[in-house]
Order: sequence, then structure tokens, then C-alpha cells
Amino acid sequence: MRSRTVVAIVALLVLATAGWAVARTRFEAPATAFRYVTVSRGDVHATVAATGTLSAVTTVQVGTQVSGQIAALYADYNQRVKKGQLLARLDSTLLGNAVLSADADLKKAVIAQEEAQYAYDHSKPQYEQHVMTENDFKATQFALDLAKAATQSAHAALDRARLNLSYCNIYSPIDGVVISRSVDVGQTVAASLSAPQLFLIAEDLTRMQILASVDEGDIGLIHNGEAVRFTVQAYPDATFSGTVSQVRYDSRTDNNVVEYTVVVDVPNGDRRLFPGMTATMNFSVANATNVLTVPNAALRFRGTDEMRAALAAHHDSAAPAQGGSPEAQRGRGGRGGQEGGDGQPRRTRAADIAQLWYLAPNGTPAAMLVHTGLADERATEVSGPDLHDGMQVIAGIVSSTTAAAQAPGLMMGGPQGGGGRGRGF
Repeated sequence: MRSRTVVAIVALLVLATAGWAVARTRFEAPATAFRYVTVSRGDVHATVAATGTLSAVTTVQVGTQVSGQIAALYADYNQRVKKGQLLARLDSTLLGNAVLSADADLKKAVIAQEEAQYAYDHSKPQYEQHVMTENDFKATQFALDLAKAATQSAHAALDRARLNLSYCNIYSPIDGVVISRSVDVGQTVAASLSAPQLFLIAEDLTRMQILASVDEGDIGLIHNGEAVRFTVQAYPDATFSGTVSQVRYDSRTDNNVVEYTVVVDVPNGDRRLFPGMTATMNFSVANATNVLTVPNAALRFRGTDEMRAALAAHHDSAAPAQGGSPEAQRGRGGRGGQEGGDGQPRRTRAADIAQLWYLAPNGTPAAMLVHTGLADERATEVSGPDLHDGMQVIAGIVSSTTAAAQAPGLMMGGPQGGGGRGRGF
């Protein structure tokens, strides 16, 4: 009988232990594993991103002022040329014949003028002696004036024909490098409407420029003399630098976005950069040195639904004790929190206020409000009374709890090791 009682007691103890273990497993939350980043001192360089096209500072399109067939070419791609150097020659047969014809017309005009002059010289004495009527004398005078005008016109036609003949030889207008050649020998070019381009010459490829397109929202941040860093696809591992030389007032609209052109001067002593390359640029518009910075991932972290719900519950429970003080209002979301239709606090922080999550001294997640400043692609400048160099803040979650009832209590507190409730702004 006694042995049965002992067995029963042992069985009850086993069942009680098992029930306690099951209840503990059911009601205790598994620990949440967070990903942390460190608040540290450093420099922040605010930039404006844009794209542009490289080009030579001075380029000249070399064309022809007369029509004709290309008879010879004396320059090609990438060739260095001097000012006045012969680049190409047009077939001059037709234009040479035009010179001969104009010369013949001039000779005829000169003979006609001499004939009119002879008639006038003989008519004048007769008119003075009243042998010739005034009308006849005036006729010889008018004929002489017309002959003189015809001679001048013939002179002009001959000069024009000779000038057109000279246009058959095409010379370089500047010292530079041939970037483009648009014609071949035997090709006919027509200059009836506009001068066709035969060559494109860049004056100096050791100095280049970038014409960058910048959105209207960023153009106010860019000024002459600012530094620019850019990359090109040809050298993905190299970074080049330049300087803003001009912000043009002329605007254009592309897909309903207003853009302005920014001219950037670029040194190219090694000639690695070619005209036409696409540059991906960053304009350095502001700098902050030796400031507290935090990786951008920490500012993007918003916490889980359970964490935010527990934080809101903590504010609701703390509100009566705070008696509606300014601190309580700031704790409800910073700068005048408002209550939404669901009864939950609706945060209306200023643009330069952000929230950071971290672990309080008791091991529970907590949150604080911080001021944000300059930002780049890596980190953001932050400031606040409870921030310090080396502080660990939460940037993400590796594994989280499965139910809000299982989450540990949350509080708006100071930084890790600081304890207490954090200060708002």
C-alpha cells in the first residue's frame, strides 16, 4: 500500500513538471536576434547624382560652301592637324569653267564700256556746239553709265567664281584632332541649303567638359567651383574629378521633369577620356566633418508590429503620470503627436527627426528620437543628448517573436547602459 502511494506521488510530480515545462514553452517568448550597427564619428559628404556626356571644350564642324565631288582626302580619324592644313579637295572642273566664263563676260563688258565711252566723248562737243540735241546726248550718257555698271557686275561675278574655285580646297580652321570624317573620295556633297559636315575637329583633348542634366529639385544646391567626381563605363574601377564651371539658366522638360544643364570642366592630360562617353556624376554640395554618424539602415528600421504596439502601449500607460507635459507630447511621436482614427498615436515628426532602436540596460528593445543632418549613400549625420560614439543600434532583425503577447515590454529609454526614459526633442 505504501509503495503505491509513493508511485502515485512520483507520477504527480512528473506530470506537474511536464505541465510547467509546457506552459513555460507556451508563454515565454523566444529571444529576438537583432542585427546591430555602430554609431561612430566620421565625415559625411552630401552629393547630388546626375549623368552627362563628355565632349571637347571647343569643337569645329568643317564643311564646304560649294557643291561638288570629293576628289581627294588628306586627313583621317584621330589625326592631328594644324590651322590652315589642307584636309580635302573637291573636283574643280565645273568651278574652273565658271571662272573662265566669268572672265570672258568681264572682257565683253569692258569692250562695251569702251564703246560707250567713245560714243559719249564724240557726242559731248557736238552737244556743246548745239549740233546734237539734248535727248541724243543724254542717251549716250545713259549708255555709258549702263556699260560701267555692267563692267562692275562682271568684275564681281569673276571674283565670286574665283572664290568658289578656292572653296574646292578645304583647310583646317584650328589646330586640333580629327574626331569624325563624314565623307569618302568620290562622294558628292551638296551645299544648296546648308554646309554639309565633312570633318569634326576638337581643338584640345587634354581639357574636356561634361554637359550634365540636373533636376530642378537639386539645381539650387550646385554652384560654380564645386568639386565633382564621376565614373565612366570604360574604366569601372577608376574615379575622375572635375569642377563646375557654369550652371546654365536654359531649361528643358523631359518626361514632365524640368532639367538644367551644368557644365563641368575636366582635365584629361592622359587622354583616357573620349568624347561621347557617358559620365555618372556626384556633385559634392555639402560636407560635415567629425560628426556622429549612423549607417542609413538603422534609420530605415521601423521595428516589428509587436515592438511598435508595445511602444504605443507604454506611452499610453505613461501619459497619465506625465500629466500631458511637453515631454509626454514629444514622447508620443515628437513635435505634437496626433491620435488616428484607430486610437493609436499617429506620429507627425519633422523632416529632420528620426527614430533609432536599441537595447535598453534591461535587455528590452527601446527607441529614441534623434536629429538628422547631412546624408550620403552610406551614413547620415545624427545628434541627440543620449547618443554617443560606439553606441550599438538596431538595423534589422534576424528572427522575431511570433505573437505580440509574447514580446517583452518596450520602453522609450536612453541608450544602452544609460537607463531610464530617453529625452525627446
